[in-house]
Amino acid sequence: MKKTITFILNPISGTTSKAGVPELIGRTIDKELFDYDIVYTERAGHATEIAAEAAEKGVDIVVAVGGDGTVNEVGRALIHTSTALAIMPCGSGNGLARHLMLPMNLKRSLETINKCVIHDLDYGVINDIPFFCTCGMGFDAFVSMKFAEAGKRGPITYVENVLREGLRYKPETYVISDETGTKIRKAFLISCANASQYGNNAYIAPHASMADGLLDIIIMEPFEMIDAPQISMDLFSKTIENNSKIKMLKSSRVLVKRENEGYIHYDGDPIMAGKEIEIHVEHKGIKMVVNPDADKSKRKPTAVVNAISEAFNNLRDDIESNRRSILALNKKILRRLNK
Repeated sequence: MKKTITFILNPISGTTSKAGVPELIGRTIDKELFDYDIVYTERAGHATEIAAEAAEKGVDIVVAVGGDGTVNEVGRALIHTSTALAIMPCGSGNGLARHLMLPMNLKRSLETINKCVIHDLDYGVINDIPFFCTCGMGFDAFVSMKFAEAGKRGPITYVENVLREGLRYKPETYVISDETGTKIRKAFLISCANASQYGNNAYIAPHASMADGLLDIIIMEPFEMIDAPQISMDLFSKTIENNSKIKMLKSSRVLVKRENEGYIHYDGDPIMAGKEIEIHVEHKGIKMVVNPDADKSKRKPTAVVNAISEAFNNLRDDIESNRRSILALNKKILRRLNK
């Protein structure tokens, strides 16, 4: 008996044109194994409605065709159902797809769906809102807000916002409570990771697992201007846990209290929240189509990684001797990213 698939296509999300996607699906999906339909979203939240209806009908797989926002909208409707989430990554960051080592090429992502390997994986919840990759507060939530307001997407916009706003952002004091006790920390950001990265291969939690029933909690302490390039390099080189400004712990549940209301984010979407933020993991709460060949995949460094690495290495000596070289580094990165 054939399995059923619903493709949910957000025509305006992400950075990839979707004009040819329906034809590509028709050419590539294995019609001996699957019956499928394609549904287009028409408004914010529509993907959740479509996915919920598909799950109620017993559809086997719902495919989010779009960016991380579309993936979140679709995934939240499939938690604790028998319907699996699959991804055709068309976004600017593609954090969850990259963590799962799904192909970024759309044709190859469909070929992965054809293999139909499904695992039960974890998802997180922040203030009753499901997330699948990361959530957080502090600077990463602030950047998510700026990113949403920027009017354009992609890694260049993200890095521009980080460089422009990062050194002016004022850290906050947080009271963090989990199974091990309570800690008071002044932090630049607190990120809770179900998966390993924000997107664009920026690894905030390189060893995070979506199958261990735990969240990786990252506390980034306040830092000086001279520390910023090294932190950026560590994010892209999967070595952030070795940075002296980073404290990490694992927990299934955490309560964070802060002095003021402010932004939080879930999978990169910002939202205002109060002074108390509750976060927990739901172990094996969602079915997802995974890449059975992920262990054989070796991702090449992205243009962002190469640009930052080259710029940092070229100016390392200057950074150590003169703080003004930080400004030159930032400008060089931006020039390289805009080429």
